[in-house]
Amino acid sequence: MPENMKELLVHESSDRKWQETQEKVRELPEISNIYPTLPSILRKYARYGRKDDFRGKTSEEFRTWQMRSREILRNLLGLEKMDDCALEPVIDEVVFQDAILRYHILLRTEPDITLSAYLLVPASANAGTPVFLCPPGHNGAGKYTVAGVRGARAIEESIEKYNYDFGWQLARLGYVAFCPDVRGFGERREMLEDTRELPLAMKGDCYWLAHMGEPIGIPVLGMLSWDLMRCVDFLQEYTITKDGKLRHLTDGAHTDSEARRWNPERIIAFGFSGGAMQSLYLSALDERIHASFLSGYMYGFRDSLLQMNRNCSCNYVPHLMEHFDMGDIASLIAPRRLMIQSCREDRLAGTRGLTNVQEQVDIIRANYAVTGSAEHVQQDIEDGPHHLDTRHLQDIAKWLVE
Repeated sequence: MPENMKELLVHESSDRKWQETQEKVRELPEISNIYPTLPSILRKYARYGRKDDFRGKTSEEFRTWQMRSREILRNLLGLEKMDDCALEPVIDEVVFQDAILRYHILLRTEPDITLSAYLLVPASANAGTPVFLCPPGHNGAGKYTVAGVRGARAIEESIEKYNYDFGWQLARLGYVAFCPDVRGFGERREMLEDTRELPLAMKGDCYWLAHMGEPIGIPVLGMLSWDLMRCVDFLQEYTITKDGKLRHLTDGAHTDSEARRWNPERIIAFGFSGGAMQSLYLSALDERIHASFLSGYMYGFRDSLLQMNRNCSCNYVPHLMEHFDMGDIASLIAPRRLMIQSCREDRLAGTRGLTNVQEQVDIIRANYAVTGSAEHVQQDIEDGPHHLDTRHLQDIAKWLVE
């Protein structure tokens, strides 16, 4: 047999054996049992978690607990590491639609950090008009959905799915609405190309921000809380005159009620989902917030952030669960008004659903009762999956601004 023929037969035999081997190879190894870490962490949570809940009986003891707990929370969020600076706000664009002026505003929250926002001002707004601070959550591309800036299909679909344009709806009711981009969303993404393709453009950079900040003691929630406090600074220090100019209140606008377009003493934090998370922490930390509305974000940490531990990185603050549960944090809002909205089929509440929600609401109610303000906690339970129910928005807003 010629040598070249022998070589050909050897190659054919090798190819056949390789094909037979590949047919036997599985895509993945077959695993019939696993050994997870979660059961151990849940036991440790029961042993080490929530060591700083309120255990007193009097309003004086509760006030002392609030002050101490706020300090713990500030330290956990790394707020002492944030850098203050002049706000330096500018109006970048103005659009008039349906008797509402939409201002595109840029301001500084740290020396090298720019916050972008839409400020919605009804033509009827005046010095007594309450202002709603409306941070966005996930899956809405930041401020665009909240401010109701339509014209992009993905934005409109998100608005329809979640009733996400609540800032615009509040402005239609006659209130001023401040709708910021928070870090990692909208115009505050880390990479410009991430704003140009779906589904990435509707997401956020919380995972990146967590990896940047947590190693130096600044979790994502610390960054978000700081920026919202700077938004409160803006709403209390500046106004927009009727001729469309930004004016610092020390320039005389505080004595000229005709020049003011909102009431700086009536700032309401209003959020859905991740926006409610931000509203919760802002209101707990900052007593300048008059009242708070939280939709789709009130449940126990054990069920919703430990057992369901694939939630976004922005939910997780190192060492937080050692000190508090969510109801404890919401209790820092007392005695100010707080409305909690939950949906019966909201998967984020965990496998126990509304039971997990109710346990936290009971903590809040008990603590509010100590202050003599039990009536300042209201709960709104709606049917359906995770969404913001706005059918009674007018009544909700009226109660919050009182």
